[in-house]
Amino acid sequence: MHTETDLETALLGPVLADRACGDCTACCTVLTVDTPDFVKPAGTPCVHLGSQGCSIHAVRPHICRTWFCAWRRIAGIPDAARPDQSGILVSLDFVRNPRNCFEGVSIMVRMAPGSKAIENGMAQTILDSLCDGLVPVWFTDGAKKMLMHPDNSVASLVISGGTAPAHLKDEVAAWRERYAMFAANG
Repeated sequence: MHTETDLETALLGPVLADRACGDCTACCTVLTVDTPDFVKPAGTPCVHLGSQGCSIHAVRPHICRTWFCAWRRIAGIPDAARPDQSGILVSLDFVRNPRNCFEGVSIMVRMAPGSKAIENGMAQTILDSLCDGLVPVWFTDGAKKMLMHPDNSVASLVISGGTAPAHLKDEVAAWRERYAMFAANG
């Protein structure tokens, strides 16, 4: 059983039948891959990526067969947000040694170098479609990584263990319950 894929489906939903990668190969360059059958550093094109896409598509590694970006899974992300068109790749991230409870399992919104997604509003549209559940959302432009959801007032209370004010009590309690397994790491 492939646990991470199962968690991706549980948190992001199943792959949408009406969305296909097409010519998009953003994940083949942007992402880190570190599995027993394939390793590739972030920001480096896969050695199998050619001008026509994956040169070993028929026999590609298991991770490449089973992984799909959030654009392929979340209907609320607009069609125009396909990574090669928007300059943003959204995925579920798994951090082995998280610095805080919001890094262990989270949604990562990665903006590609040269992307105009902030200026044209696509970054905000994507973030708006993601920041409503109990899954942390991070944003990175390649230079820095920022927690976008939950907001800072909730996040700081969850991490510190401090007493939440009445208007945040239920939200803080929900986040603490969901992410208690990561509490020992921050």
